[in-house]
Parts: sequence; C-alpha cells; structure tokens
Amino acid sequence: MPKILRIINRFNLGGPSYNVANLSKYLAPEFETLIIGGDREPGEDSSLFIFEKLGLQPVVLPEMSRSVNVFNDLKAYKKIKSIIREFKPDIVHTHAAKAGALGRLAASHCKVPVIVHTFHGHVFHSYFGKAKTSFYKTIERNLAKRSSAIIAISEKQKQELCEEHRIAPPEKVKVIPLGFELERFAENENEKRKAFREKYVIKEDELAIVIIGRLAPVKNHGLFLRAIQHVKKNTSKKIRAIVVGDGDIRNELTSLCDELGLDHTYWPEKEKSATVTFTSWITDVSYPLAGSDIVCLTSHNEGTPVSLIEAQAASRAIVTTRVGGIENSVHPKAAYLVEPGDETGFFEKLLILVENEGQRASFAGAGKSFVFNTFGYQRLVADTRNLYLGLLRQNQEI
Repeated sequence: MPKILRIINRFNLGGPSYNVANLSKYLAPEFETLIIGGDREPGEDSSLFIFEKLGLQPVVLPEMSRSVNVFNDLKAYKKIKSIIREFKPDIVHTHAAKAGALGRLAASHCKVPVIVHTFHGHVFHSYFGKAKTSFYKTIERNLAKRSSAIIAISEKQKQELCEEHRIAPPEKVKVIPLGFELERFAENENEKRKAFREKYVIKEDELAIVIIGRLAPVKNHGLFLRAIQHVKKNTSKKIRAIVVGDGDIRNELTSLCDELGLDHTYWPEKEKSATVTFTSWITDVSYPLAGSDIVCLTSHNEGTPVSLIEAQAASRAIVTTRVGGIENSVHPKAAYLVEPGDETGFFEKLLILVENEGQRASFAGAGKSFVFNTFGYQRLVADTRNLYLGLLRQNQEI
C-alpha cells in the first residue's frame, strides 16, 4: 500500500482543509495517508472538526505559521524531515505556499520518490511589492524543479503559473479542480433559511446579501461595503449585508462602515439588527447561504472560490470580481462577473440583482448541476488517484 504524507499550511476553515480531508478519507484504503500542518492563525476558525468528522487524526505543527519566521520555520522543517524518515512515504503532497516550501525541501533532501504540490492560490499579485513578489517567484521556480508534478486548481491558474509567472513548464502542471461534499447545501434549505434569518433578525421583506471569507486586504471587503452603500441609496428595497468571517482588518471595516454611514454590528458582542452584520466565523456555511438571497465576492486574487462553488450548490445568485480561477468555477449563467477595478460595474450589477427578482431566480437555478458535476469530491479523488499511480509508475521505470 503506497504511503502519502500530506502537508497543509494550517488547519483553518477554507478550501485547502476540505480538499485535504476528502483526499485523505476517500483515497483509503488504497493509499495510507498521514496529515500534518500548522495551527490556525489568530482570528481564524479551526478546521480540525472537518477531519475529525471523517475519522481522521491530523498532526498539528505549532511551529509552522503563515508568516516567515526563520527560527520557527527551521524547527518545522526539521520536524517534517523527522516525520518523513519515520513514516517513509512514497509520496509527499504539499498544499499551499508555506507547506509547499518546507515540505518539498524536506522531501527532496530525504529523497522521497514522488513530490507533488497543489497551488490553492498564489501570492504573485495583490499581496506584496515588486521586489518581494520577484523573490517568491524565484523560490517557487526552484521548488518546481524538485517537484514530480504541480497541481493547478483551474485552467486559468495553470495559465498564470506557466505563461504569466513562468513557475513551471506546462507539461509539469496538471489541472485538478477542488472537490467538495456539496450535498448538504441542497438539503433542508427551508429549515436552514428560517433558522439563520431568525437568529440574525432578518425579516422576510429584507434581502440578505452575503459575503463569506476571512477579513484580509486581498479579499477587498471595502468594495462590498461601498456597493452596499450604493445599493441602499438607489433602491426602495430593504437590504441587509451579512459579512461571514473574521480577521485582522475587522476594525478597519467597521470604521469604513462609519465613514459610509452604514450602521453595523459585530454579532458575537452585540446581537441586534443592523444594515451590516459581522457574524465572525460560522462553522456550517450552508446556513448563511440558505438564509441569503445574493452572494458576493470582491477579491483581488483567488484560486478556486469555495464560497461561490457552495453558493451555486445552494442555488444562489452571485455577483463577483473576475479574478484568478473564478471564471472556471462559476457557471456564466449563474453570476455577474465584473472586471477587477470596475467598482461602478460591481455597484450596478448588484443593484440589478436587488431590483430584479426574476434575474435572481434565473441565476439561482443555473449553477447547481455545473458545480455538482465539476466540483464533487468523487471526481477530485479519481483525478488525484490517477495522477499518483502514473507518477509512481514513472518513478519505478527510472
């Protein structure tokens, strides 16, 4: 039985955790998997419950944090090498940047036969300045040379990695979209909608506009809040904005609400109705999706937008920026895709959906079958299994 050491950046809520959990669970018993990764960051919610629900027991490396810390990174690197020597994996598969750097270096030095890395997103724009970005590109190019294969999670991402940023040659980069258990987003919708709207005091005549994700600059929540202000000024409809997630810039966002004249509340501290409700993290996002009428995403940069895949599974209308892998993840008849930087366009498209119930209904029904066919975990597992077996055969032939 081939052994896989699967390394994730950190155990926080998001696409990588679901991806790692589903692969580890459903590739068994053909493959034996050990999962390791860093702990969640302050302001993030833990994803360990996802693994525990599937009967998995990951190993947490507290030293492996998101930020660069030479002392902690060296400790994490030594721990990974020790785990590799003890576990003796046939494959090391890393997920996201920090895990990819430390894990691939350790696997290469320990002469692991097959080394695979998945880019869940990348930091080659909208994160750092030119010099720092160039530095990270150089590191990734060197790591790519140590990799047996690199997985991009969309065709758009592969194009960026190979043609725009020249991280690796196209023949080394395989496109395997993420895969999720999506059935829960189509189950008990009425009960979930009622429960969510009762909890957050959303009346039946109020349209709930939801955005889901960590509160970080790259997610561009400021655009969302400015769009809410614009819509509120230009419609007679009653609207509520629900911000699901938390992070370092929450206070900046509440200050922006004040500047824009939007009343707001942070629900864990004060439970009251407001135009903008910051809920912090919600473990089961099928509830806010069921309770919503429109789902937004405003990011500067995305790999595969999990919240939009889940929104389509829940049959919700979408307004999003067209960045990263979004155009490969959203059915064209399920959403308005707005070019990055076009704030006016985003405002106008959101207003159209608020005003037009028929357009919301049309969008709501278009994406469901698309995401179930494209992003189901069964397809993810089959694609990854085929890649592993092919790489193992190639290694045996060398």
